[in-house]
Amino acid sequence: MTLFRITRATGIPLIGSVAFGIIDRGTSLLQVRPSCSCNLNCPFCSVDAGPCSRTRVTEYRVDREYLAGCVREAAAFKGERVECHIDSPGEPLIYPEIAELVADLRSIPGVSTISMQSNGTLLTPERIRALEEAGLDRINLSLHALDPDLARTLAGVEWYDVEKVAAMARSVAESRIDLLIAPVYIPGINDPEIPKLIRFAREIGAGKRWPPLGIQKFERYRLGRTPPGVTPQSWGQFYHRSLAGWEEESGMRLRITPEDFGTERRPMFPRAFRKGEKVTLEIRGPGWVAGERIAVGRGRSVAVLDCRRGSGTIRARIVSAAHNIYVAVHA
Repeated sequence: MTLFRITRATGIPLIGSVAFGIIDRGTSLLQVRPSCSCNLNCPFCSVDAGPCSRTRVTEYRVDREYLAGCVREAAAFKGERVECHIDSPGEPLIYPEIAELVADLRSIPGVSTISMQSNGTLLTPERIRALEEAGLDRINLSLHALDPDLARTLAGVEWYDVEKVAAMARSVAESRIDLLIAPVYIPGINDPEIPKLIRFAREIGAGKRWPPLGIQKFERYRLGRTPPGVTPQSWGQFYHRSLAGWEEESGMRLRITPEDFGTERRPMFPRAFRKGEKVTLEIRGPGWVAGERIAVGRGRSVAVLDCRRGSGTIRARIVSAAHNIYVAVHA
């Protein structure tokens, strides 16, 4: 894959892309994506990330000062009690200045909570202390099984060490950083592991300020990966059969809501494009997948599919405009 660095000088806005920058879904929570690299090859990955990806050709890395400045502007628009959730279509800890980014976000007026998603493989006692000192409030740990063989299979790499990840989970829970364990439930694959993870979360003291678990529903995506033989549940089956059953078995509330995290509805950033609209855009960089380009228009980034041009101005038709994430096709 090619590493593409996004700085203010590139002229690429940090709103509009699902792969990098800032995502606003109309709440008090801002998703902050400094990079999109991943070190695992999970067989259920929704975006086909990792070293063995079949579709990804570019890894983006956003300049820290540029990203923090844009978050400052976004937080001012959102108002008080904003949560900055550092996530990625990959592993955020690959970003080389992650602790410094947390400290930058901590200094922004109105930001009350800083959380981060992680698969835990790059956590060390030293990094946990650095993130703690920088002001990180919570880590959402993607831990899908405690059985070593199954955990290795679900990570998609032979070197995955679930005992090390579990030890780092304990260290996080013992620090001032809160811990939320966030497994993806894959029907027919890790069913026996979910009760183990519930017990593990309780045993190590996860969830001091927020829920200790956030069990996620497996979904199938067009460019994602699906393990053979797995059929996604409906939301009704997931909530009222699986989560309800584990709640009854464990005595722990597992059907959590945005309100459990203090997330509120807030005005969304002004929309720049409408679905179906034909627009003029300027190509500014390589796309995330083969045949795609990153283009710019009206202060937003746009992923342009099936684009044969490597530079210059193009005409395109917007095919997706949800949550200020824009996808277009070369017209």
